[in-house]
Amino acid sequence: MRRTAFETILATGVVVALVVSGLAPYDRATWLMEVAPVLIALPLLAATRQRFPLTRLLLALIALHALILIIGGAYTYARVPLGFHLQEWLHLERNPYDRIGHFMQGFVPALVAREILLRGAYVRPGKMLGFLCICVAMAISASYELIEWGTALALGQGADEFLGTQGDPWDTQSDMLMALIGATCAVVFFSRWHDRQLDER
Repeated sequence: MRRTAFETILATGVVVALVVSGLAPYDRATWLMEVAPVLIALPLLAATRQRFPLTRLLLALIALHALILIIGGAYTYARVPLGFHLQEWLHLERNPYDRIGHFMQGFVPALVAREILLRGAYVRPGKMLGFLCICVAMAISASYELIEWGTALALGQGADEFLGTQGDPWDTQSDMLMALIGATCAVVFFSRWHDRQLDER
């Protein structure tokens, strides 16, 4: 498949999902806060696609992450049906869909950082590259948790749906742990595939 067609399919899928999710979300303000990263990323990717075209692997993962955010925004993370199925299958105490979101919050930024660092020749391939990619992902995760904290202070009870803690006092720490696991998995298991994609670019 030609690159332009591949990009068009991914972008169209994400935009359609975004529009549909915004028709009647569970909570409009929560939807807007949850899909905000998608609303920022789409124009940014469109603006840089000629000057800095990303690998197909990374584009597909960004689209997948966007869909996870969009679904979470439409239902709120604590109410996503897939999460209830997982909760039942795994005998969990809470809907774990937000854990998937935070896993991807580590996974995708780690590969984004890897692509930028390698293509810009900022860091040579090796263990330090992997370490820095994980650090970037964790910095993004920590920043997001600070945004959630600021939102909670500003909105009070109105931020409950956005926070999605479901009564878990360790939700922030668990979210960051999932991001760490996601970033580590990306570096450990996807680096070779990513390298091949970079070589073919």
